[in-house]
Amino acid sequence: MSNYVIGYILVGVAMVIMLVAQSQVQNAYRKYRKVPNHLKITGAQVAREILDGNGLHDVQIGQARGQLSDHYHPLNKTVNLSADIYNGTSIAALAIAAHECGHAIQHQQNYAPLKMRGAILPLANVGNYLGWAAIMIGFLSGATSIAWIGVGLMMGILAFQVITLPVEFDASARALAILQSRYLSSDEMDGAKSMLNAAALTYIAAAFATAMSILRIVLILSGNRRD
Repeated sequence: MSNYVIGYILVGVAMVIMLVAQSQVQNAYRKYRKVPNHLKITGAQVAREILDGNGLHDVQIGQARGQLSDHYHPLNKTVNLSADIYNGTSIAALAIAAHECGHAIQHQQNYAPLKMRGAILPLANVGNYLGWAAIMIGFLSGATSIAWIGVGLMMGILAFQVITLPVEFDASARALAILQSRYLSSDEMDGAKSMLNAAALTYIAAAFATAMSILRIVLILSGNRRD
């Protein structure tokens, strides 16, 4: 079996894993967005309480467009929640809102992996815009050295995704500890864990998919070199 075929099989497997992970997070979200928390508190309310309780009075809470588009923006210190999370009183709303507050707490505490991810971000952006372009130019022109440069640039994306994993896992751990201490019952905690664990799988799958894409290019380039 040629390196070319092996490479495409690996990417195909990665794509299947990606689809499964995305399906799981969507299924978990659809399930737990329908289950109200017993306090009837909204995602925005719990976010404000968590932030204030950690001295983050300067962090603002806003609404983000789209579904599952929730994120923390470290530059302007805002926790941005999609409408269903901001206004929702579901277990999913509390889990996601608390998770994003976990990132704000990481920022406040200078959490090392978060700082590392910020440092790698410019390299990842360069790789995202120029990596595949260099690879395509290298293949089309027969200049494998350019394609190898593209592989190097793509490694920046992979590094960013790998360092994202502990950042996301830690934010979820912080969120679950806070929710368990004040906001959710033991039965409700099972739903919150399922929601955040499913979300974590998407980050693992994304890193794996990028790694397999890079490996495919390396296999092809190595095969061309032998030829």
